[in-house]
Parts: sequence; C-alpha cells; structure tokens
Amino acid sequence: MDTIILILLFSFRLAVYLNIDCGSSKSYEDEKSIVWTGDDNYIKTGEPHSVQSAKYSVSHVMDTMRVFTTRKKNCYHIDDSSVKQGQRVLVRASFLYGNYDNKSSPPKFDLFIEDTEWEAVETSMFEVVYYEVIYVLDKDSISVCVSRSSLGIPFISALEVRGLTFSMYPYQYLNDGKNYPLFLRRRVAFGSNQTIRYPTDPYDRIWTIDNNYTSFIPLSNEATFSNNGVRLGQEPPLAVLKHAVTVAPQNYIVFPVGIYFPVKQLAYYTAYFSEVTQLRPTQKRSFRIHHDNNPYSQPIVPPYGDYIERYSDYITFSKDSNLFITADDDSTLPPLINALEIFAVGKPLINGTDDRDVQGLASLQKAFPVLQEWTGDPCLPRINNAWEWVGCNDYNYKPRPRVTHLALGGYGLSGVIPDFSSMDALYSIDLSNNSLKGPIPDFITRLPNLMILDVSYNQLNGSILAPFATKLGLGLRVAGNPDLCVEGKYTSCRPAYSCGRKMNIN
Repeated sequence: MDTIILILLFSFRLAVYLNIDCGSSKSYEDEKSIVWTGDDNYIKTGEPHSVQSAKYSVSHVMDTMRVFTTRKKNCYHIDDSSVKQGQRVLVRASFLYGNYDNKSSPPKFDLFIEDTEWEAVETSMFEVVYYEVIYVLDKDSISVCVSRSSLGIPFISALEVRGLTFSMYPYQYLNDGKNYPLFLRRRVAFGSNQTIRYPTDPYDRIWTIDNNYTSFIPLSNEATFSNNGVRLGQEPPLAVLKHAVTVAPQNYIVFPVGIYFPVKQLAYYTAYFSEVTQLRPTQKRSFRIHHDNNPYSQPIVPPYGDYIERYSDYITFSKDSNLFITADDDSTLPPLINALEIFAVGKPLINGTDDRDVQGLASLQKAFPVLQEWTGDPCLPRINNAWEWVGCNDYNYKPRPRVTHLALGGYGLSGVIPDFSSMDALYSIDLSNNSLKGPIPDFITRLPNLMILDVSYNQLNGSILAPFATKLGLGLRVAGNPDLCVEGKYTSCRPAYSCGRKMNIN
C-alpha cells in the first residue's frame, strides 16, 4: 500500500514540470537534462532580446529575455493539458538584465501571479534575480504578468512551473478556507558548500548556502538514511540533510528574519532537523524554537538516520523579528539545524473577473484577432492593470469584478459584431471608427445596464428599434453609418431594414 501511495504522489508531482526560456523560440535540453521550450505558445506580446555580450552570460537559459515596451500589463498564459485546477505548484520567475539595451540601467517593475501582487522586481546587471511562489491552482491555467512602472521597462528571462504533492506546504488554506500564496523569502541548506537543486531535489527547489552566518559551526551528517515508508511533508532532498550547523556550547542559533519583512506580515517557515552523529548514552541534544522572546515549539530531539520538520502556524514577522533555537536545560549539546525555508503569506487569491465577462471577451477576441494580444485577467490586478480597452467596476467589488465599459473605438475591427451577450454589466460600449458590417445585434439593445452606445463611423446597416433608441438617458451615436436607421429618431425604418435617407445622428 505504501508503494502505491508513493507512486501516486510522485505521478501527481510529475503532472506539471514546465520550463519556458523567455525570448527563445527553440526547444533544447540543458546540462542537467532539463528540457526547455521557447515562449511563443504562451505570450503574443513583447520582443525577444539577448544579453549584450559574453561577459554578461550566466547560462544559455538566461542569455535571452522577452522585453515589453507596450501595454501596461503583459501576461504569460499557461494552459497546458498538465495544468489542472486543485494542483499545488511552485512557480519561479527569473530575470537577468545583462545590459541588453546598452543603457547600464537595470529596471524595476511589478510582478503578479494570477490576480495577486507577487513582487516589486529589482533586476541586476550581472546576477540572476528570481522569485518563487507556491500556491494551489483555482483553474486549469496559470497566469504570470509583469506590469510597467515609472522605473523601467519590464522583461523576463525564464519561467518555471513545478508540481508538488498536496502534503507539501499545507499553509495555503487557513481557517477561512481562502487560497493564500506563499512567497519565498529564503531557502537555505546550512553547512552545505554548494547550491542544491534538481536533480538532487526532484522538485527543483533552490537551496542556497549559508555564508552570511559566520558564527555557525558546520557539521557533516554521518548517518545512512533509510526509507521509512511514506513520508508526508515537505520532502527535503537527502543532500540537505547531510549537512547542518551548530554553535558553540552555551550559545544559541539566531536568524534575523526581519530583514525579509520590512513591514509586518503573516509568515510561514519550515525547519529541518537531523542528528549528525550517533550520540552516546550520556549525551542529549534537545532544543526549542523561539519567535522573538516567545517559545514556539515543544522540545525537538533530532533523530539519527532520519529527520523531523517543524513548521510555523499563524505567525507574524516584522523588521525586528528573530528566530531563536535554544538548548533545553537538560541538553548536553547545543542546538543544530539542517535547513530552513521562510515564506511571506500573500493576500488570498481572487477568482478573477466574472466568468460571464471572460466568456464575452473571449468571443470578441475570437472574432477580432487584433485583440488576442491581451492575456491574463482583464480587470485584475486591481490598480492600473486592466486591459487598455476594458473598464471594470470599482475595485471594492463583491465578490468578483465585472466589466462595465468596452472602449474599442479605432481598433481596426472588421467584420460583424459577435455575440457577447453574457456581459450583462456593461454600461458603455464604444465600437466607433472601425470597419464593422451588418446589423447591430439584438442582444446589445437588451443589455440591462447599457446607457452609452457609440457605433459611429462604421459600415453597419439595419435598424435600431424604438424601445431601445428612445430609452431615457441613453447616449446613442450612430453617425457615419449611411445604411443604419434608428426607429423613432430622425427617420423611420422600412421593413427591409433599408433607411429612407442618409442620416447624421450623433
């Protein structure tokens, strides 16, 4: 039974394992046997660029990037068949400026996951900057967006998605049942002399070294680890457990976690402990974790040849916060630690723009290819990130935002107007100065909240019937459509939907 469960868990992880080389159009396998694919299938905007010269090159993956000089928000939309609602995933976005524009000015911009602010990205000339988030998918797709700010032009070098088992990082749901993302602040393998990741870690987490803690004493684990059956939890790689750090006797381990939390914020951490040597009967290692001055754990006695993990629950960190690990009174040995992961708990994910509006916008994009460059959520994130031709209701919406304005005047649209009748919250529609043909669909006149309709200067024909045309307070603009008549306003309509004379209706 244990073997069956392990196979199922492993298969669930393998369900999504995606590597996108942004700015590249080719697929290839890197030195770690990871298969990378170009990004043409995931985004329709932006331009490919490369680092300026070999002196900025870090790896083949990071040599290219996609740069976004237009649009307020540009999004990668990942809807591979392996991406399924309910999966727990790790998403990593990486950036290397590499002086691609020869301006020697690494930009700053905003990064979003789904509809939630992820990070204010600060890029580097020579070093790779990456950000990770762990969350549960609420739909069969993933959306990663960059948003332009006044501090530079957004770009992205690589985007990776890793499936996780559902026992890993179980903090996403608090007592309120909402879906909270975990934003990585630090993941460190103490005592290791090299970064640990895939294939050593099958989930390809990046475990960095701990050279910032000069007071720590490195230890090597003498134990041979055995498979003790199914292990639910974070599943740390063996290489992480083979090293540890301790401190001198009578001292304690301290981590200044406040450097990762400039403002007060809900946090989550997981610490890993494994005894490094077979203790004699007279020896004992027992310790506790403290959050600032408050004990935060029961006594921890790390096992030899195995490991235990301790994770936080409902904890808040701020700029002055520290984690302490102190020996118990009856311990003859100082505390140790093998690895530590620290996350900031983000705001709960929002389901996004109402499905009725998403459906209607999809119809418009199908009918007019020029609109297909816009991806991601049309209304979110909330501030200054809606699609340029979409207006949404106040962002104190409940429970989900609605599209209230379509501003498609002068967008080069041609053909007949498609059915977007599901968008029943629309207040205004501007389709002016295009090349639209055929009649105005009846569904538009039946939209319950519509008060402004501008279809001027197209090639529309047929009739707009009186009940709609004479609606109190309606702003109707139809000038520049010689074959379009408006019943009960300036002229009468013939049964064949042909106007009696040319009109100039505002």
